[in-house]
Amino acid sequence: MSRNLSFLSSRQGIASNLFERMVAAADANGTAEDPDTIRSLAQSSVFGDAVTLGAVSSYDFLKKENAGKKIFVCNGSACLCAGTQDALHHSLRSSFSESEIGHICCLGHCHSGAAFQLNDHNFSALSPQQLADTIAGHAPDTSALPYAVASLLPEPILTAPFKDLETEYAPLRALLASDRDAFLAELKASGLRGRGGAGFPVHLKWQSCREAKGTEKYIVCNADEGDPGAYIDMYLMEQRPHSVLIGMIAAGWFAGASTGILYIRAEYPDSIRAINAAIADLHNAGLLGPNIANSGFSFSLKTIKGAGAYICGEETALLSSIEGQRPEVRVRPPFPTIQGLFRKPTIVNNVETFANLPAILSRGGKAYAAIGTPLSSGPKLLSLDSHFARPGIYEVPMGTPLTDVFAAAGGFRSPVKAVHIGGPLGGLIPTHLVSQLTVDFESFKSAGFLLGHAGVISIPESMPMIAYLEHLFQFTADESCGKCFPCRLGSTRGKELFAKARSDSSFRIDPDLIGDLLDTMELTSLCALGGGVPLPVRNALRYFPHELQPFFSAPLS
Repeated sequence: MSRNLSFLSSRQGIASNLFERMVAAADANGTAEDPDTIRSLAQSSVFGDAVTLGAVSSYDFLKKENAGKKIFVCNGSACLCAGTQDALHHSLRSSFSESEIGHICCLGHCHSGAAFQLNDHNFSALSPQQLADTIAGHAPDTSALPYAVASLLPEPILTAPFKDLETEYAPLRALLASDRDAFLAELKASGLRGRGGAGFPVHLKWQSCREAKGTEKYIVCNADEGDPGAYIDMYLMEQRPHSVLIGMIAAGWFAGASTGILYIRAEYPDSIRAINAAIADLHNAGLLGPNIANSGFSFSLKTIKGAGAYICGEETALLSSIEGQRPEVRVRPPFPTIQGLFRKPTIVNNVETFANLPAILSRGGKAYAAIGTPLSSGPKLLSLDSHFARPGIYEVPMGTPLTDVFAAAGGFRSPVKAVHIGGPLGGLIPTHLVSQLTVDFESFKSAGFLLGHAGVISIPESMPMIAYLEHLFQFTADESCGKCFPCRLGSTRGKELFAKARSDSSFRIDPDLIGDLLDTMELTSLCALGGGVPLPVRNALRYFPHELQPFFSAPLS
């Protein structure tokens, strides 16, 4: 069925796709789940009422529960660990009724906490006066970033100041006049690996799409950075948008695609505005559209706003979302480079991956590879949360000791017992092991962790580990696409076990039972959501047995 829906969706194409009409309906009415809207959307797409309702009901901001909400409070892991949200929610009740307050995850304000969204803008209110001013309509001062941006490289790359369009796009102009095989050699020499978490070699993915049969191909930027604690993509889109767009245009030229799409999460409204402004600048400069720079290459770029579904960070669910289908994970193979958007060959990379291309174009593959390690080359961005003295974005060469990054941020400003790196599916690292890690894929993997997107959440001494694990299972249960039983049921069962152990002093978790549950999720889930959450749970069981043992019926080994 999903293949047929993909082909039906392709008939309408990108210019007027069903998903955008769903989002527009919700923006106008507060929800897209009312019967009349569902029927109208279904008739316009020939999808049918049931299929359309199934898609709409998958998104937080399209559901009928969203109607009437005026303000949204972040419930992400970073804000949870910051301990700011209960007080924020309480304060909001003086200005909004409980029915007008919704929840959202995550707003990328992990650097400060106390995050909420109002009137399509994100804020942090760390004092009652800040909150009152925001609600009254006094916009915050945006003349300076509210977090640190620092580079540990001799010369910044991803955080380098933007010069001007002519200078920044000169390497791309040269690329459009060059040879694709030569560019592939440079890309391979660079050793660039995807920054979305999996670390897959970029040259292999791009070559696969280039060699795939078909005259219609797509470039998709996965800007649905939903990992709580990570605001790397937000920084790049809002402060360095052209680095991202150059990478997408280069991918389109290489693979033979004429259309690029940036799927940006609704939780980042300023990112959507920044990217749209950058795209308009490119059109005005003749760097987008037909026959760019008289090269014979034509390319267009478009943004699509998400609607609140963490699973859309998984590339195949994201593609289904663009098509107007329920955002469920697809079975692979075939991979997106062979059958992606509308079942056409598609390159899907995340924001940071594309943002690395300008450095490769300007420096060359070998010079880029000289940064970092032989297996993990180039620079890497990390985002540090509000528990650091100087939270913010830190650019480091791959292979940098993690302690150096934390030292650059001034260390922790309050007692912290662990850091959760790489999102809810990343490794949960006790602070005494931080000194053994370097910022690269191999170091984290060999130590039993995962670098992932490299967002850093600090778990304070005051946070009970049992509560944090319940939160992880709750997050997974809420965000599961529901297609596979191990994720959908396993995460719910995990949440129930940890919640009951916390609330019922007579109940103890069976270690064998939780072990079987984690094995099943890890080995049989369709994607990294269900398959990944066992990692931080296992890390916690291994490194914090003294704290968790009272909740278990047998010794933790």
